[in-house]
Parts: sequence; structure tokens; C-alpha cells
Amino acid sequence: MICKGFKMKLYEGMEEEYTRRHNMLWQEMRESIHKHGGRNYSIYLDRDTMTLFGYIEIESEEEWAKQADEPINRKWWDFMADIMETNPDKSPVSADLVSVFHLD
Repeated sequence: MICKGFKMKLYEGMEEEYTRRHNMLWQEMRESIHKHGGRNYSIYLDRDTMTLFGYIEIESEEEWAKQADEPINRKWWDFMADIMETNPDKSPVSADLVSVFHLD
């Protein structure tokens, strides 16, 4: 299992909307995440900077990368694009974080 940490950026004032949309995460999206090896997925918000911190455990980088091309994932990106920073293809602007400490 690979532990991934990453960050994204939420637009100011969109905290409640981001939470609301994730609380109603579509079943197809849940299934796609699991299909591509994603487990134990959490997202946290630093309200001072509007930075989102994501944590997910994946089976492999290669399999996880395939999830980005799933139609349901593209639909989710379209759904979220108005409340967070995105790339031209509407994928979230995201940066992987470097692990510096872990304790089981």
C-alpha cells in the first residue's frame, strides 16, 4: 500500500459547498476510486489558506493514474470546477506532498 498526500486549493467562501458536495459523493465515483485501488481517503481544509490536504492509500501509482481518465471522474471534475482551482482540463490543480514522518 502506498500512502499519498497532496494539496489543492479551494476558492474563498466555498468551504460549505465543498463539504456539501463531498457529503453527497456519487456512488459511481466511490466505485471508481475503489476500482483503481484507492482506500482510506480523507481531505482536510486549512481555513487560513484555503488549502485542501488530501490523504489516500493506493495499491499502485500506475493503477491510480488510470482513474483520472474514467468518465465519472471527468464528470466529477466538471462538477467541482466552479469552487476550486483547476487546470484547463478541469482537473484540480494538485501538488503531491513529500512524506517526512509516519508512525503506525
